[in-house]
Amino acid sequence: MNQVEKFQVVVIGAGFAGIGAVIKLKEAGFTDLVVLEKANEIGGVWRANTYPGCACDVPSALYSYSFAPNPKWSRVFAQQQEIKEYIQDVAKKFDVEKYVRFGYEMLESAWDTQAKHWVIKTNHGPIYAQFVIMAGGPMHEPVLPKIEGIKTFKGVSFHSAKWNHSFDLTGKKVAVIGAGASAIQFVPEIQSKVEKLVLFQRTPQWVLPKMDQSLPKLTHTLFKLIPITQRLTRYGVYGIFESLNSSMHHPKLIEQIEKLAKWNIKLGVKDPVLREQLVPNFTIGCKRILQSNQWYPALAQPNVNVLPCGVKEIVGNTLIASDGTKHEVDAIIFGTGFEVSNPPIAKKIRNKNGKTMDEVWQGSAKGYLGTVVESCPNAFVMFGPNIAVSSSALIIIEAQLAYIIDTLKKVCKDEITSIEIRKEVLDRYNDEVQAALKNTVWNTGGCRSYFIDKNGKNSTLWPWTTFEMRSRLAKCNLEDYIVSFKSNSQFNSNQKAS
Repeated sequence: MNQVEKFQVVVIGAGFAGIGAVIKLKEAGFTDLVVLEKANEIGGVWRANTYPGCACDVPSALYSYSFAPNPKWSRVFAQQQEIKEYIQDVAKKFDVEKYVRFGYEMLESAWDTQAKHWVIKTNHGPIYAQFVIMAGGPMHEPVLPKIEGIKTFKGVSFHSAKWNHSFDLTGKKVAVIGAGASAIQFVPEIQSKVEKLVLFQRTPQWVLPKMDQSLPKLTHTLFKLIPITQRLTRYGVYGIFESLNSSMHHPKLIEQIEKLAKWNIKLGVKDPVLREQLVPNFTIGCKRILQSNQWYPALAQPNVNVLPCGVKEIVGNTLIASDGTKHEVDAIIFGTGFEVSNPPIAKKIRNKNGKTMDEVWQGSAKGYLGTVVESCPNAFVMFGPNIAVSSSALIIIEAQLAYIIDTLKKVCKDEITSIEIRKEVLDRYNDEVQAALKNTVWNTGGCRSYFIDKNGKNSTLWPWTTFEMRSRLAKCNLEDYIVSFKSNSQFNSNQKAS
């Protein structure tokens, strides 16, 4: 029997969070590590999503690592292929690829209390880890609606996250179910190709204008020769998004943002009936705020039919809407988003008591600083409970990595073998989070969003500023943890943080 491989740190996932983790681990002197990536290339969500028009809704200046600026972004808001190339270039530059095992899927991770390590079951056998960093990402598992008769559909159907590029939409009758962030991007791209597009939109979204444009070569030259100009641009964008995030606590500011969104509808849609249909009945910010300059003009085209309802039933190639109307189509595209408040990875993590996090949480995810979870020693979760903000995911990633690296340094220095968040610390923190969220638009704006879990609790969003996030995550306080020392561990590594 082959000996099981052991690593000090195992990182799950090679997206922005996983690649950033390796870079920061190496920088701190931790090299006994491996990254398990189920796909065959680096990129995470930007590898998986290839639908037409796929792009970021945060400007590239901010949607990038602070320690690896890219002076060559072609647009203010980069598109999918360019972002994927950026993360792969960064991985090469920092020599990350040698730590990545492609085609390795984590099937389950369980804490072995006696041995004080994680047993990570993969499709290539088990791997042991003293510490594990779950960097699978929140926009990972597509959601498909339960529709009666869906299996009778004779045409082609797929989710936007698994786009069928071999199917030519030209001249076809297409149904789009859902109108979230992905649909906002791909509908304008396919509208001019299809014969007919039926959009099933139960809930219209608030969509702001997107301040996008191509960046001239002069900008590239300036950013390359005078790097501070790009840093200043990043700080400026950061300030704008921080202001937007903070405004969600202030009704007067929300009103002004809502006026801008209504103006965007008026600009793109001349038909007063359709225009009225596209105005949401909830306060802006209650759901994720979207951005597009093409969405409303696309919906106003004569080959588009916007239905303010869902699909009741599918019979063969006919979709029967909730309002009773029938629509025959050749293809269905689901723009129905991802599991966010109920992360699928929770079913794969078993804590020290043998329970999955899904069983522990019972539909309401709970963590400490969005980074560690109950009864899971030596485990860190990127984009964990209540860490999401209306800003760049890279702000969150870098804040979390600062905390993880500080924790690991202290663990090495004090020859600690395991640390586990104290339940009273976790509970007190979560009471504080929920109290801070209570009167925000996310909780009181009158909508059903993926921020709110099945129990009606906001287990997704960070209620404070990202300055507060970075401050709280800057240092690990070991007093928050139950600590055990190295005497009985098989991980008596001599490796210390530099």
